[in-house]
Amino acid sequence: MSSILLVTSSPRDDSLSTKVASAFVDKLTARKPETAVVHRDLGKKPIAHLDTVTTSAIRKQAADRNPEEAAAAAESDELVAELMAADTVVIATGLINFNIYSTLKSWIDNVARAGMTFRYTAEGPEGLATGKKVYIVLSAAGIYSEGPAMGMNHATPYLKTVLSFMGMTDVEVVYVEGTAFGPEAFDKALADADAAISRLALAA
Repeated sequence: MSSILLVTSSPRDDSLSTKVASAFVDKLTARKPETAVVHRDLGKKPIAHLDTVTTSAIRKQAADRNPEEAAAAAESDELVAELMAADTVVIATGLINFNIYSTLKSWIDNVARAGMTFRYTAEGPEGLATGKKVYIVLSAAGIYSEGPAMGMNHATPYLKTVLSFMGMTDVEVVYVEGTAFGPEAFDKALADADAAISRLALAA
């Protein structure tokens, strides 16, 4: 059975990134109803940023952790397991201050684990979370996929870099952008995004 991990990160109830990403997952599962879906909603249930205990815990083998460290590492272990079990990963974020939501960054900090999703070798780092198709849904008030503001979009290159580091190199990006330029631009942004996810769902 195939599986999808949907990771949404916006705290907003009217989030466009969440709306489009969820619609995309619906399109994917409509074609393959047997697909299992795990939704990690970081907006409604944020993951705590790494602290001293958690940082220490995830650097140790399970047998070497004290009880406090074991409890701290449990959520991170669960997040890694969700990621590794997924065939498809759909990540949704708004562009905030030119980058991703801090909730999504915290998720990344918990799943980018040496020995679990990547490892260091004599030839350099090697990603272990391989064989996955990843889709990023990025919403923005302005236009950041091209044009003069493209260089201020640090979300897309960052996500592609860290995903590749963990072994996920097959990445597609769907933009929902230009939404602040009036009602017509807003409608066009949603229509363009819907066309993109419909095309990608058919190709999946």
